[in-house]
Amino acid sequence: MKQFEIQENDSGQRLDRFLQKVLPALPKGAVYKAIRTKHIKINKKRCTPDQRLMPGDMVTLFLPDTLLYPESAPVPKSEPEFLQAPDQLDILFENEQLLLVSKPVGLVVHCDNRQTPDTLINRVLHYLYKTGAYRPEAEQSFTPALCNRLDRNTGGIVIAAKTASALREINRLIRENRIHKTYLCITVGIPKQPSAVLHAWHKKSDTHNTVTIRDTKAEGFQEIITGYRTLAQHNSFALLSVHLITGRTHQIRAHLAHMGTPILGDNKYGNGKANRAAHCKYQQLWAYQLEFNPEETSCLSDLSGLCVHTAPPPFVTKRFPDVSLQNI
Repeated sequence: MKQFEIQENDSGQRLDRFLQKVLPALPKGAVYKAIRTKHIKINKKRCTPDQRLMPGDMVTLFLPDTLLYPESAPVPKSEPEFLQAPDQLDILFENEQLLLVSKPVGLVVHCDNRQTPDTLINRVLHYLYKTGAYRPEAEQSFTPALCNRLDRNTGGIVIAAKTASALREINRLIRENRIHKTYLCITVGIPKQPSAVLHAWHKKSDTHNTVTIRDTKAEGFQEIITGYRTLAQHNSFALLSVHLITGRTHQIRAHLAHMGTPILGDNKYGNGKANRAAHCKYQQLWAYQLEFNPEETSCLSDLSGLCVHTAPPPFVTKRFPDVSLQNI
């Protein structure tokens, strides 16, 4: 028999997902069968896989240890991997629930095929561990997590949730466009209109890490909306502020390329000749500013009106040193 008392960071999630986190070696089929045959109960009562857990709930598993902890299960490492990453972060804002950091260009947010332990999430976990905000031994199913992603070669603001409730709420606010994201970029070519809200249709490749943009709806395509404003222009380059109204994979890069003004340095969707001539090896794109607009009923209502931005990215100060970024 095994028991778990649900803590605050465990609450709000489905029973089956909680069990998959705390007992990863337990087969999913065995979980559903045990729930169906009443070998898993909540507060000594029959339960369902999708039942939402509440603080103080007692989850009891009447299952043999050989099923809960099979010999083939991987042995946990003695030291968490995140301790292999540096704990230094460029912190823009922090409270008890959230951490906003500026990610440098070249750092991946999560582990990729290079298997390096130096990722943004590992740096965040190391920092929270060092400051005492994250104690892995005290958590059953929750680990602080990033709420948004940036490509390796895109720098700027990333949100990290320090609690489960903050993670759920930030994800909801992002879905409902209550966190306004403003990016800065340099384009090859000058947009025809000084500012516009662009509508198009987007499809991600199932086999390649690329997307396709088209002007009309088609099967498998999802609508994207991208707003921009031209802040400055010089020769054949333009500095834009871009506001994401929808947020899909490579949306800004692919959408601007689709309208004929690709981002300088973008080797996936951009102009290779212009990139080489300008000696740009990575896309001149930066997540510059976030503005929070939660409702009064939100658990993050105290963030209403909070506007956080990074320092001006290097490519702006280099190519457009006289441009003011106030009120973008």
